Amino acid sequence: MPVPADATVLHPMPGQPRVVLLKPLVKSPLIEVGEYSYYDDPVDATAFETRNVLYHYGPEKLVIGKFCALGTGVRFLMNGANHRMDGPSTFPFPTMGGSWAEHFDLLTGLPNRGDTVVGNDVWFGHGTTVMPGVRIGHGAIIGSGAVVTTDVPDYGIVGGNPARLIRTRYSEQSIARLLAVAWWDWTAEHITEHVRTIMSGSIDELEAAAPSNTNS
Repeated sequence: MPVPADATVLHPMPGQPRVVLLKPLVKSPLIEVGEYSYYDDPVDATAFETRNVLYHYGPEKLVIGKFCALGTGVRFLMNGANHRMDGPSTFPFPTMGGSWAEHFDLLTGLPNRGDTVVGNDVWFGHGTTVMPGVRIGHGAIIGSGAVVTTDVPDYGIVGGNPARLIRTRYSEQSIARLLAVAWWDWTAEHITEHVRTIMSGSIDELEAAAPSNTNS
C-alpha cells in the first residue's frame, strides 16, 4: 500500500534541517497553517514565527492553507506595523512607556485590514513580502522579491514592487474546474495514489482521479 508523507514531523527532508513543516512548528494561536505547508531557510527555519511573521500583536490572524511552499525570507507584515498618518508625526509615542503611555488611545482605531489569508498550493519565491490583510488565492505563484499589497486571484502569478498580476496559470473556466476538484482536500491516502496526476496531469485526468464523492 502507498504510504503518505508524515505531516507531523518537523523536518520532512532527511539531512535538511533548513526545511520545516509549519503546522507542527507553529505555536501561536494567531497563526493557522494547513498540513504539508513548509518553509525553507538555511539560517534557522524553526524561528519562522518570530523572524517571518512581524508586528503580530493581534487580534488578526495569519492563515496559511495546505501544500504551500515558502522560500527563504518570506515575510508577513501584520496590522501591528501600522502607524497614525493623520497628524504631524507618525511616531508611536505611547508604545515607548513613561507618561507617553497615558496616550495609548491615540493608537486605537488604526487601519486594520483584518486577517491575512493564504489559500492552498501557493508558491512563494525567495524574499517575498506580504502586507497586512492581503488574501492570496489557491494555486497562486508569488515571484521572488515581490511585495504583495493587494489580493491575488486564484492561480494568479504576481511579481514586482508593488506586486502586479503577470498572468493567470489557467483560463477562467479551467480555474473553476480546478477549484471544484480541490485536490488539497482529498485524503492523504488518495493524494498518495495520484501524486503524478496532481503534479503533471491534465485537468481532465485530475477530475477523473477525484474521489467519487467529489463534485467535478
